[in-house]
Amino acid sequence: MTMKLISIAGIICAGLVMLQAADKIVTGPKGGRILEKTAPQAEFLVSSNRSVSIHFYDAAAKGIAPTTQNVTLIVETPGARNKVEFDTKGDALVSKTALPDGDGYNVVVQFRQSSDAKPQNYRFPLDMSSCGGCKRAEYACSCH
Repeated sequence: MTMKLISIAGIICAGLVMLQAADKIVTGPKGGRILEKTAPQAEFLVSSNRSVSIHFYDAAAKGIAPTTQNVTLIVETPGARNKVEFDTKGDALVSKTALPDGDGYNVVVQFRQSSDAKPQNYRFPLDMSSCGGCKRAEYACSCH
């Protein structure tokens, strides 16, 4: 009976560790948040003027220009949902409009590998305050 309880406790602990690892934010070379399971790897970054850029990287973390990728951003502020579209500018996709002022609202990044592909959705709170540990914006903080 004791061995059975120890085994169950071990399985629960392993599951909690896996859940915690799944919630860990991966940061990109420019200081943004990596959108996991994208190919090529995509980094979500908010600039000081509140425009959003999506940068792409190959397996060696070398920047590459977007090709067929399509990104739409949905901003969920209290009482409203706004769609932000992107244009290709240089080696990134850059938002056509700036994010609304304020913090703490949710954003949903809809990533499509090509225009006819099924979207992958990434939802997270946008917190622009600076982390005391890693000095990145909280939406891209890897300290937690």
